[in-house]
Amino acid sequence: MKNIKLFCIPYAGGSAAVYSKWKKKLSPLIELKQMELPGRGYRIKEPLIDNMPDMVENIFKEIKDQIESPYILFGHSMGALITYEVCKRIKQEGYPAPVHIFISGKQAPQAKSEKPNCYSLPEDEFIKHILNYNGTDDVVFKNKELASLFIPILRADFKLVETYKFDCSDDYLECDVSVFSGAEDRAVSWEDLSGWQEVTKGNCNFYQFKGGHFFINEHTEEVVDQINNVFNSIPKNIEQFI
Repeated sequence: MKNIKLFCIPYAGGSAAVYSKWKKKLSPLIELKQMELPGRGYRIKEPLIDNMPDMVENIFKEIKDQIESPYILFGHSMGALITYEVCKRIKQEGYPAPVHIFISGKQAPQAKSEKPNCYSLPEDEFIKHILNYNGTDDVVFKNKELASLFIPILRADFKLVETYKFDCSDDYLECDVSVFSGAEDRAVSWEDLSGWQEVTKGNCNFYQFKGGHFFINEHTEEVVDQINNVFNSIPKNIEQFI
């Protein structure tokens, strides 16, 4: 039986390593593909990318030779938005669509944010904004060497998200979507999450977990269990490919 690839795209400031704990918990039929973004991890020497078109182009080039049905994509926060745009690019290029995508901790792409941009804030204010997400230990910013590496990554990622422009000319996905959220996540409202059902022709289901914005780290086992449950519920969708 052929394994199904699961491409995972990290959140702002994150690297491929954020999904390392998933390997032992995922179904043995799922092959984990941890996507590394430029400027971090083993791609640390590559220039950072601070806009969506270039990021989508970069990731598409990284995965296009691995795209074969069946496969799944997962993205959290910034990674969720990138996942959506990568799926659109895959569709435009005529490659097989994923059999499922997981959107985690991110409002729908058409949702308009009323929050001011923070990527260009003075360093002290920018750090305070980052710490409000409760995903980064302030020890990182107290260490000058770590801060000098980490802050430029965060600025680039936040700029990518905050300057993102939704293109409604070709907004529909063709696959089923699972939307994950944290019950205590103050950054994403239910109204903004519910908009994901408007951008796919497939089914859209919603799952809530304990925890805040980084619930995927706080409750890893529950999150991966739900991914396995969804995977086990779609055998008829992928039967023809395995």
